[in-house]
Amino acid sequence: MAGWICSYFVYYAYMSVQKKSVYIETTIPSFATAKTSRDAIIAGHQAATILFWENERQKYELYVSQYVIEECKLGDTEAADRRLNFLKGISVLPKTSEVERLGEIYQQILDIPERAKTDCFHLSCSVLAEIDYLLSWNCAHLGVSAYSKIKDYNQTVDLHTPMFLTPEILMEIEGSL
Repeated sequence: MAGWICSYFVYYAYMSVQKKSVYIETTIPSFATAKTSRDAIIAGHQAATILFWENERQKYELYVSQYVIEECKLGDTEAADRRLNFLKGISVLPKTSEVERLGEIYQQILDIPERAKTDCFHLSCSVLAEIDYLLSWNCAHLGVSAYSKIKDYNQTVDLHTPMFLTPEILMEIEGSL
């Protein structure tokens, strides 16, 4: 009995210090490395992203996927270089057929247009890797209504569902703001 209790406390101590995982979706490096927007709301999002990155990211295990890397390479070469440098040192989740299959299911469930299909792959990567938080400013495709639909589907097929959060909300719920 004493051995079981000791094992339980060691496991509990390990779990309480284990970092939570965060999937960094493409809008995060985009907002953090772009010139400050003249739009006050976007500028606020940029500031919250930079605040998270500078002061909070070390509290988490960070992940991106090959999809994020590919999206960050697009556009202006200098801006692409800034986005890619921003991601250095972060673990990269691979593209797999399982990720693509699940992403296609999510595309149908969420009625995402073909041009935005990659958003579904970000989601499927974070689900299959059992990431705690999907961090994004893409609330159009990865917002509250999408979360509800995906959570319902994932429960029926016994899949994990990460919380969909912005940097500002993550810092708020974790007590950093």
